[in-house]
Amino acid sequence: MPLLEIAHLHRSFGGLHAVNDVSFTIEKGCIKGLIGPNGAGKTTLFNLISGALRSDAGAVHFKGTPIHGRPPHAIASLGILRTFQNIKLFAKMNVLENVMVGRHSRSGAGFASAMLRLPRSRKEDKRICEQSLAVLEMLGIAHLAGADAQSLAFGQQRHVELARALAGEPELLLLDEPAAGLNMHETEKLGETILSIRDRGVTILLVEHDMSLVMNVSDDLCVLSFGELIAEGKPREIQKNPEVVRVYLGDDNA
Repeated sequence: MPLLEIAHLHRSFGGLHAVNDVSFTIEKGCIKGLIGPNGAGKTTLFNLISGALRSDAGAVHFKGTPIHGRPPHAIASLGILRTFQNIKLFAKMNVLENVMVGRHSRSGAGFASAMLRLPRSRKEDKRICEQSLAVLEMLGIAHLAGADAQSLAFGQQRHVELARALAGEPELLLLDEPAAGLNMHETEKLGETILSIRDRGVTILLVEHDMSLVMNVSDDLCVLSFGELIAEGKPREIQKNPEVVRVYLGDDNA
């Protein structure tokens, strides 16, 4: 059974078919790349998987269980977490606090216990703090734990957002253009980080415009164009696919 199965998924905005009859699967333990030109429907597809949007038709199954139509927090609690194309850190929190927010989705203390600062809640907060620090350590940014999150360099903010998602212990991590705004060195380091996350047992669906990054880290790729899946296969196969070349480079170069 695949970890994630997308079957005939469709979403329209007025007369625009943003995602049109898209089907593919993601096997546990792999990195699946999702590429396509601007406006191809990649982020819309992410929003459908994570529950930010409802589909007009089709289904999404996670470990065999239908999740389409569920709210984002319910899908996150099942083990599907994401980062965003536009960084969304909490302005009045430091780095550690931002990451702890991601970990609280796994908290078992309960709202009332947290509000009343009962012993169980205090113990849980300590555990969440320790686990969040461990994630920062894994990503090499533990020294930034007390820093104002929004005062950091752009690349560091990207890592904080990634740490926040990882703190929730995802089984499936959706990365929406994580290399956007990074320089070449930062992108190379990001690639190493993505591979290390996969090696820790996290399955990844990666949307990315940096072709060098996505080709180097992905086990296989899906290509979207105008909301439709036009190709799927190994990176080398995709690079040689005439339809993919036509979509990216135009008819004269196909």
